[in-house]
Amino acid sequence: MLQNTTVKDYLMLHFIVLIWGFTAILGLLISIPSVEIVFYRTLMASGFLGLVFLVKKQKVRLTNQELLKVIGTGFLISIHWILFFWAARVSTASVCLAGMATTSLWTAFIEPMVNKSKIKWFEILLGMMVISGLYVVFSFEGGYWLGLTMAVVSALIAAIFTVINGRLTKRHSPYVLTFYEMLGACIFSVLFMPFYAAFFTEGAGLQLIPQGWDWFWLFLLGGVCTVYAFSVSVELMRRLTAFAINLTVNLEPVYGIVLAVLIFGEKEQMTPGFYLGTLIILISVLLYPVFNYFNRRRQAKRVLGV
Repeated sequence: MLQNTTVKDYLMLHFIVLIWGFTAILGLLISIPSVEIVFYRTLMASGFLGLVFLVKKQKVRLTNQELLKVIGTGFLISIHWILFFWAARVSTASVCLAGMATTSLWTAFIEPMVNKSKIKWFEILLGMMVISGLYVVFSFEGGYWLGLTMAVVSALIAAIFTVINGRLTKRHSPYVLTFYEMLGACIFSVLFMPFYAAFFTEGAGLQLIPQGWDWFWLFLLGGVCTVYAFSVSVELMRRLTAFAINLTVNLEPVYGIVLAVLIFGEKEQMTPGFYLGTLIILISVLLYPVFNYFNRRRQAKRVLGV
């Protein structure tokens, strides 16, 4: 049962979404490449949570079967983040966030497939809107096709592990899941490093030594954008409806793009066609929870015979 909500709760939710929108910008501010960023981010997050569990003497043991599932989900998260930061590097933060805006729509299609339920008519309609928005972006920003493609694939992977987490959180503590998933993501980044160094660094090898302000940005990424933001979002779920949370989280690309323009200036200023395509994507994303809300109300009335 939801506890009483306050204006402060809604403001805090928007603040958390703003933090998440800042992650692509941090990926550009940090000098080391995307794989190394993910390694440090997940190492810091899992290390911090592990320390908290140690101090609180909290048990985090899982069965071998469940542990493999959670670690495997962490592998997916690692791939998602590597592609996410890489997309921002080969294009811009704005292009990356435009691609990531498709996550909730991917989730809308994947979840019925996993749960073996029917795809709703409005999900198909909104999915077509997203495709049309991506087509407009590709048409006007063809030079960034690689970054946008990587961001869309990253969004698809994010949708997959979101659906998986939806099942895992019913059986395990979200904090325990986060600890093992961050540990799994860190392990994957380490396993991927030799392949990455051999084929994607053009002979430069790995860059595992952060420079200058990198440690500060990495601390913000691992501590604030990962552990803190997640902890607060879990707490807010006790007082806010899923509808309010989903609708606000969908604003992440908007906040991120605005921040990117403010911080990087002309480098992040795109053509009008890019903003038109992104607007189409965002409208479809924001409409999804609205359609879903009224669809559930209609179904509930049918069940009650109203």
